[in-house]
Amino acid sequence: MSGGPVLATEGLVVGYRRRGREVVVLRGVELAARAGELVAVVGPNGAGKSTLLRTVVGAQGALAGRVLLGGEDVGGLSARERARRVAVMLTEPVDVGLMSVEAVVALGRLPYRSWLGGRGERDQEVVDRALVDAGVGSLRDRVLSDLSDGERQRVMLARALAQEPAVLVLDEPTAFLDVARRIELAAVLSRLAATSGMAIVLSTHDLGFALRRADQVWLVRGQSVTASAPEDLAYSGAIADCFAGENMTFDDAAATVVVADNSTPGATVRVDAEGRLRHWAEHAVRRAGCTPTTGDSSLTLKIEPDARWWVDGAEGVGFGALVTHLRKSGSTAR
Repeated sequence: MSGGPVLATEGLVVGYRRRGREVVVLRGVELAARAGELVAVVGPNGAGKSTLLRTVVGAQGALAGRVLLGGEDVGGLSARERARRVAVMLTEPVDVGLMSVEAVVALGRLPYRSWLGGRGERDQEVVDRALVDAGVGSLRDRVLSDLSDGERQRVMLARALAQEPAVLVLDEPTAFLDVARRIELAAVLSRLAATSGMAIVLSTHDLGFALRRADQVWLVRGQSVTASAPEDLAYSGAIADCFAGENMTFDDAAATVVVADNSTPGATVRVDAEGRLRHWAEHAVRRAGCTPTTGDSSLTLKIEPDARWWVDGAEGVGFGALVTHLRKSGSTAR
Protein backbone atom coordinates (compact mmCIF):
# COMPACT_ATOMS: atom_id res chain seq x y z
CA MET A 1 0.00 0.00 0.00
CA SER A 2 1.34 3.48 -0.81
CA GLY A 3 0.63 6.89 0.66
CA GLY A 4 -0.22 7.93 4.19
CA PRO A 5 -3.01 6.43 6.27
CA VAL A 6 -6.58 7.55 5.63
CA LEU A 7 -7.34 6.79 9.28
CA ALA A 8 -4.88 7.06 12.16
CA THR A 9 -4.80 7.51 15.92
CA GLU A 10 -2.12 9.21 18.00
CA GLY A 11 -1.82 8.58 21.73
CA LEU A 12 -5.53 7.81 21.85
CA VAL A 13 -7.16 7.15 25.22
CA VAL A 14 -10.62 5.62 24.84
CA GLY A 15 -13.24 5.61 27.55
CA TYR A 16 -16.03 7.65 29.07
CA ARG A 17 -16.81 10.00 31.93
CA ARG A 18 -19.06 8.87 34.74
CA ARG A 19 -20.10 11.10 37.65
CA GLY A 20 -17.22 13.45 37.11
CA ARG A 21 -14.48 10.85 36.77
CA GLU A 22 -12.82 9.26 33.77
CA VAL A 23 -13.17 5.53 33.13
CA VAL A 24 -10.39 4.38 30.79
CA VAL A 25 -11.16 1.47 28.47
CA LEU A 26 -8.10 1.63 26.20
CA ARG A 27 -4.97 3.75 26.43
CA GLY A 28 -1.96 4.56 24.24
CA VAL A 29 -3.74 3.47 21.06
CA GLU A 30 -1.58 3.96 17.94
CA LEU A 31 -3.28 2.69 14.79
CA ALA A 32 -3.21 3.35 11.04
CA ALA A 33 -5.40 2.12 8.18
CA ARG A 34 -4.51 2.77 4.55
CA ALA A 35 -6.58 2.93 1.41
CA GLY A 36 -7.52 -0.52 0.16
CA GLU A 37 -6.92 -2.27 3.49
CA LEU A 38 -9.40 -4.54 5.23
CA VAL A 39 -8.89 -4.24 8.98
CA ALA A 40 -10.52 -6.64 11.45
CA VAL A 41 -10.98 -5.55 15.07
CA VAL A 42 -11.07 -8.62 17.32
CA GLY A 43 -10.99 -9.29 21.04
CA PRO A 44 -13.01 -10.82 23.88
CA ASN A 45 -16.46 -9.53 24.79
CA GLY A 46 -16.21 -6.34 26.82
CA ALA A 47 -12.66 -5.59 25.68
CA GLY A 48 -13.68 -2.25 24.16
CA LYS A 49 -14.06 -2.93 20.43
CA SER A 50 -17.30 -0.99 19.99
CA THR A 51 -16.08 1.86 22.21
CA LEU A 52 -12.94 2.11 20.08
CA LEU A 53 -14.97 2.26 16.86
CA ARG A 54 -17.36 4.90 18.25
CA THR A 55 -14.36 7.04 19.20
CA VAL A 56 -12.68 6.56 15.83
CA VAL A 57 -15.73 7.79 13.90
CA GLY A 58 -16.28 10.77 16.20
CA ALA A 59 -19.50 9.51 17.76
CA GLN A 60 -17.80 9.50 21.17
CA GLY A 61 -15.13 11.88 22.35
CA ALA A 62 -11.63 10.67 23.19
CA LEU A 63 -10.33 11.13 26.73
CA ALA A 64 -6.94 12.07 25.25
CA GLY A 65 -5.04 11.87 21.98
CA ARG A 66 -6.30 12.34 18.44
CA VAL A 67 -8.11 10.55 15.63
CA LEU A 68 -7.02 11.68 12.17
CA LEU A 69 -9.01 11.33 8.95
CA GLY A 70 -6.79 12.04 5.98
CA GLY A 71 -4.40 13.80 8.33
CA GLU A 72 -7.06 16.08 9.88
CA ASP A 73 -8.26 15.84 13.47
CA VAL A 74 -11.77 14.35 13.45
CA GLY A 75 -12.69 16.63 16.36
CA GLY A 76 -12.25 19.67 14.16
CA LEU A 77 -14.47 18.42 11.34
CA SER A 78 -18.14 19.30 10.99
CA ALA A 79 -20.69 16.49 10.96
CA ARG A 80 -21.08 16.99 7.20
CA GLU A 81 -17.32 16.76 6.60
CA ARG A 82 -17.05 13.62 8.74
CA ALA A 83 -19.91 12.02 6.79
CA ARG A 84 -18.08 12.70 3.53
CA ARG A 85 -14.96 10.93 4.80
CA VAL A 86 -16.23 8.09 6.97
CA ALA A 87 -19.39 5.95 6.71
CA VAL A 88 -20.65 3.85 9.59
CA MET A 89 -22.72 0.67 9.71
CA LEU A 90 -23.96 -0.34 13.15
CA THR A 91 -25.39 -3.64 14.34
CA GLU A 92 -28.74 -2.18 15.38
CA PRO A 93 -31.47 -2.27 12.70
CA VAL A 94 -32.55 1.08 11.26
CA ASP A 95 -36.27 1.94 11.09
CA VAL A 96 -36.95 3.78 7.82
CA GLY A 97 -40.67 3.12 7.60
CA LEU A 98 -41.91 2.17 4.15
CA MET A 99 -39.01 3.63 2.17
CA SER A 100 -37.85 1.82 -0.94
CA VAL A 101 -34.38 0.35 -1.18
CA GLU A 102 -33.31 3.04 -3.66
CA ALA A 103 -34.60 5.82 -1.39
CA VAL A 104 -32.70 4.40 1.58
CA VAL A 105 -29.48 4.17 -0.41
CA ALA A 106 -30.00 7.75 -1.63
CA LEU A 107 -29.82 8.90 2.01
CA GLY A 108 -26.09 8.36 1.68
CA ARG A 109 -25.95 11.41 -0.60
CA LEU A 110 -27.24 13.84 2.05
CA PRO A 111 -23.75 15.05 3.05
CA TYR A 112 -23.32 16.32 -0.52
CA ARG A 113 -26.68 18.05 -0.91
CA SER A 114 -28.27 21.18 0.48
CA TRP A 115 -31.34 20.74 2.63
CA LEU A 116 -33.53 22.03 -0.20
CA GLY A 117 -31.65 20.44 -3.10
CA GLY A 118 -32.97 17.35 -4.82
CA ARG A 119 -31.07 14.39 -6.15
CA GLY A 120 -28.88 15.45 -9.07
CA GLU A 121 -27.46 13.46 -11.97
CA ARG A 122 -24.20 12.83 -10.14
CA ASP A 123 -26.10 11.64 -7.04
CA GLN A 124 -28.12 9.19 -9.13
CA GLU A 125 -24.98 7.77 -10.73
CA VAL A 126 -23.43 7.18 -7.32
CA VAL A 127 -26.61 5.56 -5.97
CA ASP A 128 -26.85 3.27 -9.00
CA ARG A 129 -23.23 2.17 -8.58
CA ALA A 130 -23.65 1.62 -4.84
CA LEU A 131 -26.67 -0.63 -5.45
CA VAL A 132 -24.66 -2.74 -7.88
CA ASP A 133 -21.50 -2.86 -5.73
CA ALA A 134 -23.49 -4.07 -2.71
CA GLY A 135 -25.32 -6.66 -4.82
CA VAL A 136 -28.82 -5.22 -4.34
CA GLY A 137 -29.48 -3.66 -7.75
CA SER A 138 -32.41 -6.01 -8.35
CA LEU A 139 -34.03 -4.91 -5.07
CA ARG A 140 -34.07 -1.16 -5.75
CA ASP A 141 -37.89 -0.89 -5.91
CA ARG A 142 -38.59 -3.18 -2.94
CA VAL A 143 -39.62 -1.83 0.46
CA LEU A 144 -36.77 -2.24 2.94
CA SER A 145 -38.98 -3.68 5.69
CA ASP A 146 -40.00 -6.56 3.38
CA LEU A 147 -36.43 -7.80 2.95
CA SER A 148 -34.53 -10.52 4.80
CA ASP A 149 -31.84 -9.65 7.36
CA GLY A 150 -29.09 -10.39 4.87
CA GLU A 151 -30.70 -8.25 2.17
CA ARG A 152 -31.27 -5.35 4.57
CA GLN A 153 -27.65 -5.51 5.67
CA ARG A 154 -26.46 -5.22 2.08
CA VAL A 155 -28.84 -2.30 1.48
CA MET A 156 -27.32 -0.48 4.45
CA LEU A 157 -23.91 -1.25 2.99
CA ALA A 158 -25.05 0.35 -0.28
CA ARG A 159 -26.21 3.43 1.64
CA ALA A 160 -22.77 3.67 3.23
CA LEU A 161 -21.08 3.28 -0.18
CA ALA A 162 -23.23 6.10 -1.55
CA GLN A 163 -21.43 8.43 0.87
CA GLU A 164 -18.24 7.77 -1.13
CA PRO A 165 -16.21 7.58 2.07
CA ALA A 166 -12.47 7.12 2.41
CA VAL A 167 -13.15 4.92 5.46
CA LEU A 168 -16.00 2.46 6.04
CA VAL A 169 -16.48 1.34 9.65
CA LEU A 170 -18.73 -1.59 10.54
CA ASP A 171 -19.58 -2.79 14.04
CA GLU A 172 -20.31 -6.55 14.00
CA PRO A 173 -21.89 -6.51 10.51
CA THR A 174 -22.61 -10.26 10.49
CA ALA A 175 -23.93 -10.55 14.06
CA PHE A 176 -27.52 -11.46 13.13
CA LEU A 177 -26.89 -13.21 9.82
CA ASP A 178 -27.00 -16.94 9.10
CA VAL A 179 -23.86 -18.74 7.96
CA ALA A 180 -24.54 -18.35 4.23
CA ARG A 181 -25.26 -14.62 4.51
CA ARG A 182 -22.15 -14.13 6.67
CA ILE A 183 -19.98 -15.71 3.99
CA GLU A 184 -21.73 -13.67 1.31
CA LEU A 185 -21.21 -10.34 3.12
CA ALA A 186 -17.60 -11.20 3.96
CA ALA A 187 -16.91 -11.81 0.27
CA VAL A 188 -18.49 -8.48 -0.68
CA LEU A 189 -16.41 -6.59 1.88
CA SER A 190 -13.20 -8.28 0.76
CA ARG A 191 -13.93 -7.38 -2.84
CA LEU A 192 -14.76 -3.77 -1.98
CA ALA A 193 -11.55 -3.33 -0.02
CA ALA A 194 -9.57 -4.58 -2.99
CA THR A 195 -11.38 -2.56 -5.67
CA SER A 196 -12.86 0.60 -4.11
CA GLY A 197 -9.79 2.17 -2.53
CA MET A 198 -11.58 2.53 0.81
CA ALA A 199 -10.12 1.43 4.11
CA ILE A 200 -12.66 -0.93 5.65
CA VAL A 201 -12.53 -1.39 9.42
CA LEU A 202 -14.88 -3.91 11.01
CA SER A 203 -15.26 -5.52 14.40
CA THR A 204 -15.99 -9.23 14.37
CA HIS A 205 -16.18 -12.32 16.56
CA ASP A 206 -15.35 -14.46 13.52
CA LEU A 207 -11.67 -15.08 14.21
CA GLY A 208 -11.35 -17.34 11.17
CA PHE A 209 -12.55 -14.55 8.88
CA ALA A 210 -10.14 -12.07 10.46
CA LEU A 211 -7.14 -14.36 10.01
CA ARG A 212 -8.06 -15.42 6.46
CA ARG A 213 -9.25 -12.15 4.97
CA ALA A 214 -7.86 -9.13 6.86
CA ASP A 215 -4.78 -7.17 5.84
CA GLN A 216 -4.46 -6.02 9.44
CA VAL A 217 -5.88 -7.25 12.72
CA TRP A 218 -6.38 -4.84 15.62
CA LEU A 219 -6.29 -7.10 18.69
CA VAL A 220 -8.07 -5.44 21.62
CA ARG A 221 -7.14 -6.76 25.06
CA GLY A 222 -6.15 -5.55 28.51
CA GLN A 223 -6.68 -1.81 27.86
CA SER A 224 -4.44 -1.91 24.79
CA VAL A 225 -4.63 -2.57 21.05
CA THR A 226 -1.98 -4.52 19.13
CA ALA A 227 -2.02 -3.96 15.36
CA SER A 228 -0.25 -6.28 12.95
CA ALA A 229 -0.69 -8.71 10.07
CA PRO A 230 -2.87 -11.67 11.06
CA GLU A 231 -0.05 -14.18 10.52
CA ASP A 232 2.29 -12.21 12.81
CA LEU A 233 -0.28 -12.12 15.61
CA ALA A 234 -1.02 -15.83 15.25
CA TYR A 235 2.63 -16.88 14.99
CA SER A 236 3.72 -14.76 17.94
CA GLY A 237 1.12 -16.37 20.18
CA ALA A 238 -0.77 -13.10 20.75
CA ILE A 239 -4.03 -14.56 19.42
CA ALA A 240 -3.68 -17.66 21.58
CA ASP A 241 -2.86 -15.58 24.68
CA CYS A 242 -5.88 -13.37 24.08
CA PHE A 243 -8.51 -16.04 23.49
CA ALA A 244 -7.22 -19.29 24.96
CA GLY A 245 -8.62 -20.14 28.36
CA GLU A 246 -8.78 -23.10 30.71
CA ASN A 247 -10.79 -25.14 28.21
CA MET A 248 -9.79 -23.37 25.01
CA THR A 249 -6.78 -23.52 22.74
CA PHE A 250 -5.73 -21.92 19.45
CA ASP A 251 -5.60 -24.37 16.54
CA ASP A 252 -2.98 -23.23 14.01
CA ALA A 253 -4.26 -25.52 11.26
CA ALA A 254 -7.88 -24.40 11.62
CA ALA A 255 -6.85 -20.76 12.32
CA THR A 256 -9.37 -20.47 15.12
CA VAL A 257 -9.92 -21.14 18.82
CA VAL A 258 -11.26 -24.60 19.64
CA VAL A 259 -12.37 -26.44 22.76
CA ALA A 260 -9.35 -28.10 24.31
CA ASP A 261 -9.46 -31.87 24.64
CA ASN A 262 -8.09 -32.53 28.11
CA SER A 263 -9.03 -36.19 28.16
CA THR A 264 -6.51 -39.01 28.13
CA PRO A 265 -5.63 -39.65 24.48
CA GLY A 266 -6.93 -42.86 23.01
CA ALA A 267 -5.39 -45.07 20.38
CA THR A 268 -3.14 -43.92 17.57
CA VAL A 269 -4.79 -44.67 14.23
CA ARG A 270 -3.02 -44.75 10.88
CA VAL A 271 -5.38 -43.26 8.29
CA ASP A 272 -5.12 -44.79 4.82
CA ALA A 273 -6.82 -42.17 2.63
CA GLU A 274 -6.09 -39.02 0.62
CA GLY A 275 -7.49 -35.53 0.03
CA ARG A 276 -10.86 -34.54 1.48
CA LEU A 277 -11.54 -38.13 2.48
CA ARG A 278 -8.41 -38.15 4.61
CA HIS A 279 -9.22 -34.75 6.12
CA TRP A 280 -12.66 -35.80 7.36
CA ALA A 281 -11.51 -39.27 8.38
CA GLU A 282 -8.85 -37.66 10.59
CA HIS A 283 -11.50 -35.26 11.90
CA ALA A 284 -13.63 -38.27 12.93
CA VAL A 285 -10.63 -39.99 14.51
CA ARG A 286 -9.88 -36.93 16.65
CA ARG A 287 -13.54 -36.56 17.62
CA ALA A 288 -13.44 -40.14 18.84
CA GLY A 289 -10.59 -39.20 21.17
CA CYS A 290 -7.88 -40.93 19.15
CA THR A 291 -4.80 -39.57 17.37
CA PRO A 292 -4.43 -39.85 13.58
CA THR A 293 -0.96 -40.60 12.26
CA THR A 294 0.84 -41.29 9.00
CA GLY A 295 3.36 -43.62 10.67
CA ASP A 296 3.14 -47.15 11.98
CA SER A 297 0.31 -48.00 14.35
CA SER A 298 -1.42 -51.03 15.74
CA LEU A 299 -4.63 -49.70 14.15
CA THR A 300 -5.00 -48.86 10.46
CA LEU A 301 -8.13 -47.24 9.13
CA LYS A 302 -8.96 -47.94 5.49
CA ILE A 303 -11.81 -45.89 4.08
CA GLU A 304 -13.39 -45.62 0.63
CA PRO A 305 -14.95 -42.55 -1.05
CA ASP A 306 -18.42 -43.84 -0.16
CA ALA A 307 -17.33 -43.69 3.53
CA ARG A 308 -17.19 -47.48 3.88
CA TRP A 309 -14.40 -48.22 6.37
CA TRP A 310 -12.41 -51.08 7.89
CA VAL A 311 -10.42 -50.91 11.13
CA ASP A 312 -9.38 -53.35 13.85
CA GLY A 313 -11.25 -56.26 12.21
CA ALA A 314 -14.48 -54.26 12.12
CA GLU A 315 -16.21 -52.53 9.24
CA GLY A 316 -19.03 -50.10 8.73
CA VAL A 317 -20.38 -47.20 6.68
CA GLY A 318 -20.37 -43.51 7.61
CA PHE A 319 -18.19 -41.34 9.82
CA GLY A 320 -20.68 -41.43 12.67
CA ALA A 321 -20.43 -45.22 12.87
CA LEU A 322 -16.63 -44.93 12.72
CA VAL A 323 -16.55 -42.55 15.69
CA THR A 324 -18.83 -44.86 17.68
CA HIS A 325 -16.58 -47.86 16.98
CA LEU A 326 -13.38 -46.01 17.85
CA ARG A 327 -14.83 -44.71 21.09
CA LYS A 328 -15.69 -48.25 22.12
CA SER A 329 -12.41 -49.86 21.08
CA GLY A 330 -9.88 -47.04 20.97
CA SER A 331 -9.38 -46.74 24.73
CA THR A 332 -8.10 -50.32 24.88
CA ALA A 333 -5.37 -49.87 22.26
CA ARG A 334 -2.28 -47.68 22.68
